[in-house]
Amino acid sequence: MHGMSLWLAGLMTHQIPCSYDQPINTTCPYCGVGCGVVATCTKKDGIQISGDPDHPANQGRLCSKGTHLGHTLWLDDRLLHPLIDGKEASWDEALTKIASQFQTIIERDGPDAIAMYVSGQFLTEDYYVANKFMKGALGTANIDTNSRLCMASTVAGHKRAFGADTVPNCYEDIESAELIVLVGSNLAWCHPILFQRIEALREERPALKVVCIDPRKTTTAESSDHHIALAPGTDVALFNGLLTFLNANDHFDHDYIDHHIENADACLEAAARLSLAQIADITQLSVEELLAFYELFGANQRVVTLFSQGVNQSSAGTDKVNAILNCHLFTGRIGKEGAGPLSLTGQPNAMGGREVGGLANQLACHMELDNAQHREIVRTFWGYETIAQKPGLKAVELFEAVERGDIQAIWIMATNPVDSMPDADFVKLALQKCPLVIVSDVTRETDTAQLADILLPSAAWGEKSGTVTNSERRISRQNAFLHLPGQAKPDWWQITQVAQGMGYGDQFSYTSAHDIFIEYAQLSAYQNEGQRDFDISGLSDLSSQDYDALKPTLWPCIKQADGSLKEQKRFFQHGGFYRPNKKALAVETVFQPPRSSPSRSYPFSLNTGRIRDQWHTMTRTAKTSHLLKHISEPFVEINPEDAFAATIKEADIVKVKSPAGSVLLRAKLTKSVARGHVFAPFHWSERYASNARVDKLVAAHRDPVSGQPESKITPVNISLFRPNGFGYVFTRKRPDPNWLHKTFNKTKFYWAVYGVENGYVIELAGAVYQDDEMSRLYHLLEIKDIEGVQICEQVDSKMKNLRRAYFDHEKLLALMILSPQQISLARSYITSIFNETFDNSNDKFSLLYGHPPPDQPDKGEIICSCFNVGEKEIVEAAQVNNIRTVKEVGDCLKAGTNCGSCRSEIMKILERNTAPAAAK
Repeated sequence: MHGMSLWLAGLMTHQIPCSYDQPINTTCPYCGVGCGVVATCTKKDGIQISGDPDHPANQGRLCSKGTHLGHTLWLDDRLLHPLIDGKEASWDEALTKIASQFQTIIERDGPDAIAMYVSGQFLTEDYYVANKFMKGALGTANIDTNSRLCMASTVAGHKRAFGADTVPNCYEDIESAELIVLVGSNLAWCHPILFQRIEALREERPALKVVCIDPRKTTTAESSDHHIALAPGTDVALFNGLLTFLNANDHFDHDYIDHHIENADACLEAAARLSLAQIADITQLSVEELLAFYELFGANQRVVTLFSQGVNQSSAGTDKVNAILNCHLFTGRIGKEGAGPLSLTGQPNAMGGREVGGLANQLACHMELDNAQHREIVRTFWGYETIAQKPGLKAVELFEAVERGDIQAIWIMATNPVDSMPDADFVKLALQKCPLVIVSDVTRETDTAQLADILLPSAAWGEKSGTVTNSERRISRQNAFLHLPGQAKPDWWQITQVAQGMGYGDQFSYTSAHDIFIEYAQLSAYQNEGQRDFDISGLSDLSSQDYDALKPTLWPCIKQADGSLKEQKRFFQHGGFYRPNKKALAVETVFQPPRSSPSRSYPFSLNTGRIRDQWHTMTRTAKTSHLLKHISEPFVEINPEDAFAATIKEADIVKVKSPAGSVLLRAKLTKSVARGHVFAPFHWSERYASNARVDKLVAAHRDPVSGQPESKITPVNISLFRPNGFGYVFTRKRPDPNWLHKTFNKTKFYWAVYGVENGYVIELAGAVYQDDEMSRLYHLLEIKDIEGVQICEQVDSKMKNLRRAYFDHEKLLALMILSPQQISLARSYITSIFNETFDNSNDKFSLLYGHPPPDQPDKGEIICSCFNVGEKEIVEAAQVNNIRTVKEVGDCLKAGTNCGSCRSEIMKILERNTAPAAAK
């Protein structure tokens, strides 16, 4: 599967490099940090990936996901041709059918019966064309983006306070801060490069303090100076208390308040309604913990607050954002070097989507649909007689309208809502009922693509060209270094072709991403005159060559009289807000309990999120075994005391159930979650597990202002899944997930499939000792037709253990282990068994037990994915070399020296196995 030979074969068959041995500067397609990447195509080693040392976002560093980008480009699952009703079709047939059916639906039901659901994986140029098509050509605003699920509350909070979705600070301010406050952000795992910047600063400046506010004791929390483990959903109470404390202790900037803030008295009155004791009770923190944080914030002028999904993904997300902004506004700690609030976007171009009007209530270039003047500006510039007159349906509402039948056609691009939306089974049902579902993606294998009537092959990272904007407003180029495989096309091209087919050719005559960007930049300046924050007019006359060579650029970016470009790092140090009176609005925020809370039937509160080495629904990251070594199966974190009460042990399979559905997950016992709380990542889809689509548990409760769903608090119950046996299958052939679902009923079986080097592993639990299930397991190996197969077998009838391996001489073909009990396996060893040679019977029999021969050391659990370093290696190195610090581990084994996401895990290993306690 994941061997370089297979990858190179796919590369040479479908993707001809643009030029060999020529480094191409591009950007990473994962999180919103926006790291620069250098990609080099070589004939010998395929695609070589490295960090761009000149990109200001990462300065040469890459996280584990970025480091292994080159291993995700092979074409095993790529969609290479348009499909209509599952049958291969030409582009002309597919586009003609879409245009014709759209026209029919509009004539019959009006334009609001058409919808698009797009993605922060879009490039800005894709976003621009999609919104121009829907809001301009068709005249409907029923286009929303999956960024609604991650950043909509920040957008709404910024607009309420500032008058525009303006990010007031930049990454440079992290370097100058005296205090960094992380709110709802597991920075070490979700934005690793920013985390490493902070860790490096702490080594240089020991006086720098880091506070982590998070219900979970995450890797980030463990690395911070102070962890504030507040109760989920209580951030508004915490920051209202902070604002009241700052007022009472003379930490306000009264001159800034008088000149630049409106509604200050009412805001302070609202914040002061809760006493310190009440806030302690709500947040489940002690008064001492609260005062320690409040005093630290008050004592430091240079405070940067970084906040992310723990703030946004809430039914009170917008109020949480405004409660944070209020603390910075009233102290004047905004838009200054080393001081200000900075939201961290989840996707590579979530910010670009915000700029270009990707949300259903926006227009391009930070203009608003409910603003008549803005509508007229955009309508005139685009040259339409009319455009959409009202905001469209936000993500949850949009799929509700699909289910009702109000929307007759939906075009989903670059996203997988059947797995990522809350109440995901409802979304699946809605799409099954929809008369026309169009999906544009790079693969036909997502759970959403399975429901498409028309499936269109899109360009993937490395093949598409355009721009993205990161969390600090920095526009960077994403350059192509591979030609398009098969008939894959960029997303913007697909939209323009449908628009042309519907008679809008004059407005959609683009021939390149450069054409689109120039129009977009021109619109940013059209009738602007400093009235709008978003202005990239300085880039509006770039030649095609200059566009290709565009350096990372902060907006606004305006051309000065001498022809030079002026970028703006910060906003609002001296006021100048984008409200009519040029003042910020101090928003009254009142704590409201979360919409959902545990009950007798559902006594646990489920928190969902990401893990270190996987991304979204794994369509890219699961293609490389390197990123599956650290965590390979879907899991749920449970506090050990809760697990003991429920007779759940480590690695047991448990059923997690909410009112909306249930899933099967591995139990991971950890004190990282408090009693009564559990955590599960949302990455696993039906392609990789029998029943692990965690977002189907999550109710579609949403913030009343932003429309962003609550993803951090879901009442669930947990019970033990009791299989009669366990199966472990190792095979070189890629398992068909549809066959697995059909064969192993999800109510009777748990299974998870993941890639290892040159093969796959399937872990099963369930009724494996029924005769028909046994025969199905044998069938799964599919090696009966291979001549000369040698079988090595060990059967213990009394214990009902069966271990069987199939060899072609010294080459392992497949391995199956069945047992009534969980089996201890050397996982770091079995991930590489298809690379091993077995030239004697002792080695072959040793393999049956899932452990390496005596002369091959067991790495233990993989801790560092970047350099494939295991726990046992770290322990041995520490003991042999008297290692006591994480830095010494890095010097010896390289672990922790790339992205650094594993540093806290290394520190815990050292603390458990060495004395005195390890240092950072």
